Parts: sequence; C-alpha cells; structure tokens
Amino acid sequence: MFESLLIANRGEIARRIIRTTRRLGIRTIAVYSDADAGLPFVKEADEAIAIGPAPARESYLSAERILEAARQTRASAIHPGYGFLSENAAFAEAVQNAGIVWVGAPPASIRAMGLKDAAKELMQRAGVPVTPGYMGVDQSDERLFREAETVGYPVLIKAVAGGGGKGMRRVDTATEFIQSLASCRREASASFGDHHVLVERYIQNPRHIEVQVFGDIHGNYVHLFERDCSLQRRHQKVIEEAPAPGMNAQTREAICDAAVRAAKAVDYVGAGTIEFIADATEGLCPDRTWFMEMNTRLQVEHPVTEAITGEDLVEWQLLVAAGESLPKSQDELTINGWAVEARLYAENPDAGYLPSTGHLLHLRLPTDVRVDSGVEQGNEITPFYDPMIAKIIAHAPDRQAALAKLAKACGQIEIWPVKSNANLLARIAADDDFCVGAVDTGFLERHGPRLLGNDPQPALIDQAVASLVNAYGGDPWTALSGFRIAGEPDLRARVNVAGLTYWGKLTSGGSASVATFGDATILFDRGTAWPIGLPVADQVDLKKSTGDGAVFSPMPGLVTAVDVAVGAKVAMGDRLVTMEAMKMEHTLRAPFDGIISELRISPGSKVSENQLVATVVKETP
Repeated sequence: MFESLLIANRGEIARRIIRTTRRLGIRTIAVYSDADAGLPFVKEADEAIAIGPAPARESYLSAERILEAARQTRASAIHPGYGFLSENAAFAEAVQNAGIVWVGAPPASIRAMGLKDAAKELMQRAGVPVTPGYMGVDQSDERLFREAETVGYPVLIKAVAGGGGKGMRRVDTATEFIQSLASCRREASASFGDHHVLVERYIQNPRHIEVQVFGDIHGNYVHLFERDCSLQRRHQKVIEEAPAPGMNAQTREAICDAAVRAAKAVDYVGAGTIEFIADATEGLCPDRTWFMEMNTRLQVEHPVTEAITGEDLVEWQLLVAAGESLPKSQDELTINGWAVEARLYAENPDAGYLPSTGHLLHLRLPTDVRVDSGVEQGNEITPFYDPMIAKIIAHAPDRQAALAKLAKACGQIEIWPVKSNANLLARIAADDDFCVGAVDTGFLERHGPRLLGNDPQPALIDQAVASLVNAYGGDPWTALSGFRIAGEPDLRARVNVAGLTYWGKLTSGGSASVATFGDATILFDRGTAWPIGLPVADQVDLKKSTGDGAVFSPMPGLVTAVDVAVGAKVAMGDRLVTMEAMKMEHTLRAPFDGIISELRISPGSKVSENQLVATVVKETP
C-alpha cells in the first residue's frame, strides 16, 4: 500500500475517503479552493494545499494545479473521488506519467465508456442489450429531428459526454424538439465542454437500475449486486436503495452478468457502475432492461452497497490501485438486509427545486444513522458547486424497516436559514406508494402535488403559540393569551408562521424544537424550518399575490440565453431568460400576459441573487 494519498475533490467526498485512509494509516492530502478554505475536509486531512479561486474550472478542474500540489507534497497516489476530473482520461494519464498512482479506472477504459454513443456501440458488440436510438456522427438539427421521428415520441436527448442528469431533455412532440435540442446543447457545452448529443427512445414507466462492478489487474471481476436509483427529479437521483425493490433472482442474475461482461469488454480495473434502464410496466424482467451507460468511478450512492455487503469500497479501490487482488470472490459476496440513501440538498422543492445558498447558522443532522456530510454548522453553501448538504443512509433487516428509519432521520434534520428538501425526503420515505415499491423515474412528477406544498398543521401552530407565550413571560398586559378581565381564560392567540397569520391555542407538549437567531425565532418540525413571531398588521397572503411583473434572479448565476426583447408581447409562462447556476439551467418565465417593458441583462451577464432582470407590464386596452 502507498504512503500518501492526494484527494482531488472536496466536501463529503473528501471526508468519506479520509475516513478510510485514516483507518489504513495512509497520510491524506486535501486540495481546496478559496471558497472551501473553512470546510471540515480541509481540517481533517493531514495536509491541505490551496489550488485556486472558487470557480471549479480554476481549481478542482485544473489538472495542472492539482498535479503541482501532488508534486509539492510528494503524494504517492491521487484519488479523484466522483465528479470533477474523476472520468477525465487525459488527467488520469498525466497522473500516471508523473509517476503517481492513479486510484481510478484505466485511461483507455474511461475513453471507451466516456462517450455515450461509442459506449453503446461497444456494449452491443459485447452482447449487452442497449436502448434503441440514434448515435451517429451527423449532428445537424435536421438529421437529429428526422431520427427522433423515426424513434417515435417521446424521445430523450442526451449529451454524449453527459452525466449527473446534465445535458438531458425529454421531448414529447416534434414542435418541442429544436428548442429542447438547443437547451440541451448549451447545458452540455457548459458542463462538459462537448455539445454532441444522441437521441434514444424514452422508456415509459422507467426504472433506473445500476450494478456495482469491480475489476483488478489480475483479471478478476465481481459485481456487488444492484441498486435502484429511480427516485429522481430533473434526472438527478434523490433516493437510492439496495437491493432493488421487486427484483427477482432471474433478472438479478441477467443484469449482474451483463454488467460484468461490460466491465470485461473494456479491461476494467477498479470501481465502476453499469447503469441500466428498465421498462417496469409489468415488473422487472431481463428482456425489458437495457444498458444506458457506465460510470468509470465510484458513485455518490455507494454507501447503500457498502451497507448491504459489509464492504468498504474505498478500501477496495486503494487495494486494487496498489496492485493487489480483489478482497473477495463472487461466491463470498452476499446481500444482508436493506439500505436506503437520501440526498439532502440545499434547495427549495416548493419553488421548483431552486438551489439555496448562504451560511448554515443552524445545522442538526441525525445521529442514529450513517451521515456523510461535507459541511458543519457555520459553513457556507456557495453557488459554485453541487448543493448537496449530506447523504442520510439507513440500514435495516428489510425495506419497510429501512424506510421507517430513514423517514424518522430526515424528520429530525434542522437547517436555518438555508432551505432544504428534508421534509420532502421524510414524506417520500413514509409515502404509501413508495413504501410498496410503486416507483419509477416519474414518481415525483406524478405525486408532487401531495408531497410538496408543506403548510403548517394545527399542532404546529399551537406549538408556535406556546413558544411565543413562553417568550413573553407572565405580564398580563403584554401576554398573547390567557388574560381576561372577566370569564374563563382565553387560550387562543394569533401568531405569524412563515409570513402568514393564524389562530392557535395554548397547549402543552409538542415534538418541535425552537431556536432563536437574533430577531428571528425558528420552530423546527419534521425537516422544515418555520419562522414564527407576532402577527403583522395587514398581513399579505403571499400565496395569492400576483406580483407587479418584476422578474428577479432566484440565485447568483450566468445568463446563457435571452428569448425576448423590450416591447415583445408575452403570455404567462413564456420563457424570458435562461441562466446557469450550480451546474444546472434555470428558466425565468413571464408571471402573466403582457409586454416586456425592461430588460437589464444580456447573454453572458452575471447576476446576483434577487437581481432584477426583466419587467413585464400588462397591456393597456
């Protein structure tokens, strides 16, 4: 085993790797950008090197700066984590040419599987079933449009160099195709520096099933069973589990064998994931499951595989990179129980999953489950990187017990003032449909109306009354409730909860916790943070407010497209501006029918949070 390891990544990824290297006695070296100087992984590493400004292209995506840090610290090996340069063949070669051990897939394997179109052709030759579609070199709008017609709508446009849900668009009709193609190409270019796409059949009732594989330099290959990653939003995974619900022995054997064939076809070494798409209309079966892509790295969701197998996959990576054989053979690997992982994001699900940034003044994460987090209380969620706060992983003897454990854990999460999806995760884990395994990639789209829109319940309003009554003490002249000159005490009071005024009653008990930050009092309940306070006169019902036509940027970002001009007529919902933030495209739309009276941005403009970008006025008769 090597003596020192440089981790070419950040956040929870770096912390996860440090946990294993510390146990193995390997010296760890962290690299960090200016924005990450105060994060836990920097302190936990044995040594840390600053590598540049906050933008990833000037720090974590700079092969030169990372290699220079490795030379300065005399690192024996480099672990790329997942994301950033982990699937960059040129970087892998540069590491090896510098005489440093690369803890990742061979560069040739990365290249073979790095482009979705070439990978699918290779898999076809290896006898692995692939999704029908077009993967040709002719990338003209006309050719892609014709191929979409041939495949039949709905189709999926995918960046050939894509991953993580970036550069991917579902198209339901021919009239949407060209606009969706342009948007997909922009996002692909911004995320991967490659605008090439493929078109493939969109699978109805799709399940996303993936298989963890490992290979070593001695020609040994194993799979560590499957994971189900079907619970997604915007093609990004939200909840993953292992094993897959509804998986039968025949289908498991078929897809796991196909995954191993795929790894062998590219002489794979190290940790990799073979992703499949399954048409689950009639349940999982071998003849309706197709290869999608291979991720030539460790996956974000690897903890669920670790939980059911009892193996440390980072340790496996290090052993293989050091030239040793796989720690176990296929016959020695078994499934033990059920594991579920929820991705806790800094985002607002009720506002279209817009990312949320800011300082974590208050952060409480559950303690009775595995938590992989890159931040702690007092750290900042910045707009420069993925908005994940933590991964919450529950393991139990069966699926129902694991989901119950996850729901309880997510309900205990307390975050302020950054918004999060904790309440949504708790609701999903306890949802009847999800609990019986009725899940596919469209689950959140279908069930969003009942899983989102988190209004305060009567018990929570009563809890707010109790908290404020206690805060104002026993003075009868300022008390919010209780005091009456004659008659029984009035135990009702008006309180402000999340900007709206409610009547509640003074009761004892309640499960919510309360914290005060300056002038703000926050009540935490089931993963949601509720600002509470005294009623405000003439309170405006924000849910019924239509706005004055001002369109603001919801977060810091870069304007990539402007679809209107001053004087243009627009209808409610029309696309006005497209911006890129936190590695995703976001669309700003017209709040009502009207005319564009003002535009304050142009393509290439950088905008800050809550910056006015456009104004729509109603057309005068």
